[in-house]
Amino acid sequence: MSTPLEPHVLTGSRHPVEFSTLAWVRIHAPGVVLCIAVTLAAFGLQLVEQRLFGRAWLEALVLAILVGTAVRSVWKPAPHWHAGINFSAKTLLEIAVVLLGASLSTQTLKAAGLGLLAGIVVVVGVVIVVSYGIGRLLGLHHRMALLVACGNSICGNSAIAAVAPVIRAHGDDVAASIAFTAVLGVIVVLGLPLLVPVLHLSNLQYGVLAGMTVYAVPQVLAATVPVSAVSANLGTLVKLVRVLMLGPVILVLSIGSRRGAGAAALHGVSKGPRLAWHKVLPWFIIGFLALVALRSANLVPTEALPPINSTANILTIISMAALGLGVDVRMVAKAGPRVTLAVVLSIVALALISLVLIHVLGMA
Repeated sequence: MSTPLEPHVLTGSRHPVEFSTLAWVRIHAPGVVLCIAVTLAAFGLQLVEQRLFGRAWLEALVLAILVGTAVRSVWKPAPHWHAGINFSAKTLLEIAVVLLGASLSTQTLKAAGLGLLAGIVVVVGVVIVVSYGIGRLLGLHHRMALLVACGNSICGNSAIAAVAPVIRAHGDDVAASIAFTAVLGVIVVLGLPLLVPVLHLSNLQYGVLAGMTVYAVPQVLAATVPVSAVSANLGTLVKLVRVLMLGPVILVLSIGSRRGAGAAALHGVSKGPRLAWHKVLPWFIIGFLALVALRSANLVPTEALPPINSTANILTIISMAALGLGVDVRMVAKAGPRVTLAVVLSIVALALISLVLIHVLGMA
């Protein structure tokens, strides 16, 4: 019998294979190396921009998404690449988000204020209702309209994946929703910064707009870091508050789903799925908030901030490369015109309502 110090082994062959750190590295290395290669290509293109134009119009963070998307559109990675790509897109990004909490200053938190936090809650609730209404008017059935509404209003694919089992959505509806939001998310990241000069937005205002409209945390970073650090910090904070809304929304939907299934349950049909709280409040959000608290209490040394920020930036760019490698622009065709129009109109409504919130709060 092995001791805790001995590696686990996979038997069934002449030579047992150690299921250890080395085995983990072998499984994940191909995909991680691919993401790093895309990241290096992005940095290379950024240098080319600087040489040709004197400045980088598109920074490595955005270029990593574009290069990854281009690669994915012409070549589909085989299964042995997937583990490393998924690790880069999820775990490395989560670590980067946690580290970002160390750079969130108390000044930014004060600038946000309780008014903004309350406004985020109200906006998410209003947009879910508006988006659901848009979907129904366009002929989407109840569950599909709910998937689009929750995905747009909260956190894109993560919200869709979390809501789907609660409302018993069909697999085809989930696939169609995720397929389009994956592509639209990248389009929003690339196009949103163009609104800064058009709408004359300040760094604080743009941070709120990005945090309210962009689907995922990594995409918020991609949309805000090229603009300013203030926009990135506030945008991330706003986005994480939106993510936290997933818990109450799923709870409400779960209660509604159970009530709707009450009659069936009386006839022996199993109850709906239980709420998975570990998915509603991920570890990286807790870690982010913990570092914000430590930073606010001056428990994070100032000299530690530059390496922390650099590490978070590099991990984020690698995650952007992984994000791009998971996006195939050809998937848009699978979503269908009604879903496409519903998602586009919903995100436009979200942006407009977010701009109203910014002006109501008088943010400068």
